[in-house]
Amino acid sequence: MRITSILLSLVVSLSACTHRAAERCADAWTPHTLPQSFPSGFGVNIHFTDPEPGEMKMIADAGFRWVRMDFKWDLTERERGRFDFGPYERLLRALDEHGIRALFILDYGNPLYTADKAVRTEPARQAFARWAVAAAKHFAGRGILWELFNEPNVPIFWPPKPNVNEYIALAQTVSRAWRAAVPNEKLIGPATSGLDFDFLDPVLKAGLLDYWSAVSVHPYRQTNPEIVSEEYCLLRETIARYRTANGPASPSGQPAWGGGSERDKGSNQEIPIVSGEWGYSSVWRGMNEQIQGELLARQFLTNVANGIPISIWYDWRDDGPDPREPEHHFGLVRHRHYPARTPLYDPKPAYHAARTLNTFLNGYTFERRISVGSNGDYVLLFRSGGDYRIAAWTSSPVPHRVTLPGMTDPFMANTFTGEVTRDPISNTQGMTLEISSAPIYLTPRR
Repeated sequence: MRITSILLSLVVSLSACTHRAAERCADAWTPHTLPQSFPSGFGVNIHFTDPEPGEMKMIADAGFRWVRMDFKWDLTERERGRFDFGPYERLLRALDEHGIRALFILDYGNPLYTADKAVRTEPARQAFARWAVAAAKHFAGRGILWELFNEPNVPIFWPPKPNVNEYIALAQTVSRAWRAAVPNEKLIGPATSGLDFDFLDPVLKAGLLDYWSAVSVHPYRQTNPEIVSEEYCLLRETIARYRTANGPASPSGQPAWGGGSERDKGSNQEIPIVSGEWGYSSVWRGMNEQIQGELLARQFLTNVANGIPISIWYDWRDDGPDPREPEHHFGLVRHRHYPARTPLYDPKPAYHAARTLNTFLNGYTFERRISVGSNGDYVLLFRSGGDYRIAAWTSSPVPHRVTLPGMTDPFMANTFTGEVTRDPISNTQGMTLEISSAPIYLTPRR
């Protein structure tokens, strides 16, 4: 199923890039002003409600502060009007113990009301809305981010084929009920596979930005992650085009979008974009576990530097051992479980990459991209008060040297998995370092 989504994402990405080919986006790789009330952080997708002993600690130790998980209708409403949220209560208890928050996907059909995963009739939409509101009420105040469906633009999740008008009808029904019943709980959508503007444009045009706290997308590709910056720019333009100047107020008096009073006062804060699912399989052609780790670091750095507050990596664990099945190898840890030892799963380089990046960026915010002469070279400056750090890499397959004028401090350098590496050369002219497709992290020696 993931491969189908990837192929669609590639087509969408190529289309978006062609649309933008003649002009680079002015606000790519620049800081963005987002609502203070909207959360941030890195996370992983999981496929369970009952983690193995020690598993959540392993996720937290890598610096992840979110998990994204299906919140399934058919699992929690087995009799009409009777809801059992017990499995998700257990999951939240495990998350709370380690300071991890949940992004729950309100998803898929229910045989009590639908013939398949799609929700396309008015009675089914009303039932889905009742269930979604009941879930939000049950877990109100727990800091959950609720997402309205998963990839409704692909046939495997909206069979027999996607229908944007059917999704809009569902989203409007749920969003209106949500505003009336749980206006302080954050709802996002539409979680498209790829940045599918043929789907996103009519969804956003339909007024759903007046209800949603963010727009979520899944920017899958088998190419360099940095090219997503142009697509994010196009999505921001689309959001700006359809965003109403002042969203309708909720019963609590706050704007319906869930962003607090800032939007009500007409500030320049943006409606955020969430990267809700995105990963690279370590057995794709030309890929291996080392490259997967490099791409995780580059993906997360790209998102941070393009104003994406939440980035979720797909997937936490490898789903199986088949060396020829790409779906089995998106994980940060390998498939086999070792219950009697620590760590209970074998970490892949991507796990170490995530832990190193989360440590490196802890408390630091993106300030600017430093120009070093090539569009394919990325040198990002992060700051925390008077302290600063630098991440650097290139999308070129050929390692090469770059010079950062004015950077005269002595630096220590770490690889993307945390090992100490050769320090760059600093002198009165600046700093010279060798960059490659694997990011390096530079910290001033003080």
